[in-house]
Amino acid sequence: MSKFDRYLLSQFLALFGFFSLVLVAVYWVNRAVGLFDQLIGDGQTALVFVEFSLLTLPNVIRLVLPVSAFAGCLYAVNRLMQESELVVMQATGFSAFRLARPVFFFGLCVFAMQMMLTNFLVPMSQARLSERSAEISENITARFLNEGRFMHPANGITLYIREISQLGELNDIFLADDRSENERITYTARQALIVRGEEGPRLVMLDGMVQRFSLDGQRRLSLTRFADFTLDMSDIVGVSRGRGLSLREAGTPDLLRASPALQAATGASPAQLLEEGHGRISSALLGLAAPLLGFAALMLGGYSRFGLWRQIAIAVLLIITMQMINTAASGQALKSAALWPLVYAAPFAGLGLSALLLWWAGRPRRRPRQTGPLSQGDAAPGAAE
Repeated sequence: MSKFDRYLLSQFLALFGFFSLVLVAVYWVNRAVGLFDQLIGDGQTALVFVEFSLLTLPNVIRLVLPVSAFAGCLYAVNRLMQESELVVMQATGFSAFRLARPVFFFGLCVFAMQMMLTNFLVPMSQARLSERSAEISENITARFLNEGRFMHPANGITLYIREISQLGELNDIFLADDRSENERITYTARQALIVRGEEGPRLVMLDGMVQRFSLDGQRRLSLTRFADFTLDMSDIVGVSRGRGLSLREAGTPDLLRASPALQAATGASPAQLLEEGHGRISSALLGLAAPLLGFAALMLGGYSRFGLWRQIAIAVLLIITMQMINTAASGQALKSAALWPLVYAAPFAGLGLSALLLWWAGRPRRRPRQTGPLSQGDAAPGAAE
């Protein structure tokens, strides 16, 4: 790259970093407030909140990168126009396409970042986030178990624990199950433990008794004493029996293949798998198209000490239109697996429109003809007579 290209690229990257930091901070704070209430309200520690916040950052950065690249490009070009730097370069013979070369390099940098995020970092972080969410959902001691008071983790369930030791042992436990209309079951035990099973958490009770009271016409009560008894807690506390693979956790090559095994693991159709896989590449291409589109729109205007606000408004409308195309094309691609090429409609439309605007900006402009008063050297008809 020439010195001029490196200079413009440094301006774009600096402003891109600033806008990315601001947008990520704003978006993350909004997400963190709800996440904080959810985790702290469930009895989790601050370290768990920090861990979950860090795991959500890659997806947040993926969402804001194209917007920050577009905003940084608009701000930089508007400032360079006001300071006449780009005007001087145009006067020296630089065409609009030549001036767009550092913008293209900048878009390639954003494209590389987006590809790394969407195809590697985001799937890894989402997989880890889902795994940790499943672990926390099974941590009944933190979510539902509190000593010294009656709790109702589900409809028809009453739970009381006299004491919870530092080792997680539940001393003197009482559990009443009134969900059945024909029978009421009560479990009591001197001690109990929460263990993790393959299909969910289990309650292992030691030295206790089960009371079954029939609610039909005979009204019978049966007692069963036990040395140890295991109770599945998945239905009681609403913990799901295992989880399926999310589309965001799957690798991009697997999504593009859309194999039957992946369809069974995710429960998604081939159209959904292909849309997600190609959508990751399309979102990275949006990071390339967005700054080029903004730059091309601003090149339609000339020097103005008041700024290029009209061209900036046009650029914003164009980027909104490109996003609307992206949303509509993704919706159509979800209907049929054969329509996956529509996912690339928005970025290629943005690139094509950028080339058209740069060509239009490079056309020679004719000055308007003077229609004012005649100059001193011009003689009016009949003046010599």
